Amino acid sequence: MKQLAIFDLDGTLLNTIADLGTATNAALEARGFNPHPIDAYPQMVGNGVRRLVQRALPAESRDDATVDSVLVEFRAYYDAHLDDFTTPYPGMEDLLAELRRRDVALAVASNKYESAVNRLISRFFRGISFVSICGQIEGVPVKPDPSVVFRILSDRPTPKSDVIYIGDSAVDMETARRAGIESVGVSWGFRSVSELTGAYADHIINKPEDLLNLL
Repeated sequence: MKQLAIFDLDGTLLNTIADLGTATNAALEARGFNPHPIDAYPQMVGNGVRRLVQRALPAESRDDATVDSVLVEFRAYYDAHLDDFTTPYPGMEDLLAELRRRDVALAVASNKYESAVNRLISRFFRGISFVSICGQIEGVPVKPDPSVVFRILSDRPTPKSDVIYIGDSAVDMETARRAGIESVGVSWGFRSVSELTGAYADHIINKPEDLLNLL
């Protein structure tokens, strides 16, 4: 039995794409840039909001000053609207509750800035106990750098063989590989199964309850 399950947030625990895309479009338009269709955003997310803004901007407008100005607009809008359309994936709340019943500790490792991560977890998983909730913080590299995993393991010391990492992208699979822990790719997120298999996911699951068979 695994002792600790580390979950990615966006595309794994929560479907956040409409709010992320809407916030990015609002920020772009506030600075005079054209918006994108929401269905373009699954390929832009995954490396933190700064990289999201860079990808959304025209190639010739990705200088630091422009990115910074759009980020200000993004944060202001997203902080006010981060849960307008966001929902947990079907079965996720039941999975987390069952993991806790089995005495598996839960943690979150996200590239989203940490204040937003905490708000979303509090909003959607209020009754679930997490031992560590980690988002992007200033001065710490984002995933696939494994620093966030090591931060969680500092909060909850656990042998790596007893840890499992669950995410929806190649970034997540690489994070787990660099941290030396077992990876699980989810097929319901923002990226394709072929991306997950290409990133050497140890397992791929198609619905949340399938995770229970890997513990």
